[in-house]
Amino acid sequence: PHELTPEELSRVTSMFDPPVYEPYEDETELLSNQRLDDREFDRWLASNVDLHKQPGYSIVTLSTKLPGIPPGDVTDEQMYAVADWADRFGFGEIRIGHEQNFILPDVPQRNLYELFQLASKEFLATPNVGYITDMICCPGGDYCSLANAKSIPVADEIQRTFEDLDYAYDLGPLDLNISGCMNACGHHHVGHIGILGVDKKGKEFYQISLGGHSSNGASLGKIVGPSFARADVVPAIESILDTYVTRRTDDETFLATYRRIGMEPFKDSVYQKAESPYAVAS
Repeated sequence: PHELTPEELSRVTSMFDPPVYEPYEDETELLSNQRLDDREFDRWLASNVDLHKQPGYSIVTLSTKLPGIPPGDVTDEQMYAVADWADRFGFGEIRIGHEQNFILPDVPQRNLYELFQLASKEFLATPNVGYITDMICCPGGDYCSLANAKSIPVADEIQRTFEDLDYAYDLGPLDLNISGCMNACGHHHVGHIGILGVDKKGKEFYQISLGGHSSNGASLGKIVGPSFARADVVPAIESILDTYVTRRTDDETFLATYRRIGMEPFKDSVYQKAESPYAVAS
């Protein structure tokens, strides 16, 4: 009774009419020529642009993640700009991913370079989609009365610490999610690295978990150990990543390394480096 059958998929699909796509040719070669002249465009193509089932089109993610800006926070000017691009380069459709980014689902490949230039002017072209600074972060104690701790200052420190894109690319795909309380609006429990704000006798502390995943082969993260004071959170993340870089094999992702070697190597490195009186191995 719970099986999703081909017949049911066909029934639901029949209720949605696809856009009328122009018969564009594949522009991959043209894009390759443009990439030779603009390294930033090259990075953006690799990180923020995905293949489309329709030849000549692409799916574009506009990143809202910049140091100094709360993840997912945008201005009215940026929203008007994105609405304009949706009409100019698509069919007037904008999607919002749970990663707190804009998605333009039907952009002709021939318009990608123009869109990249426009998005750059609006600070929506950071080529970090799927990497450590493309984090999910809830409003936390700055804006939410349910939160046990602030989330945005932690996200900002992480963004500034890891803003070197070359290092982020070397780390590879990595989901880092932050929630200010157990309501988990920041999806911390399914982050490869999850950070949860907790209250300890009226003070803000942060619990770190590892190994969460929300796609195929989904899993919930496991808590590393005792929580950390805010000053120790980023050093703990640095220790975790140092352990990953040291222990990974060629082209092995953070999640794959964690699943192969387990929690203990990460736990050992974290609590050796931590300075918080609460951050001691249990």
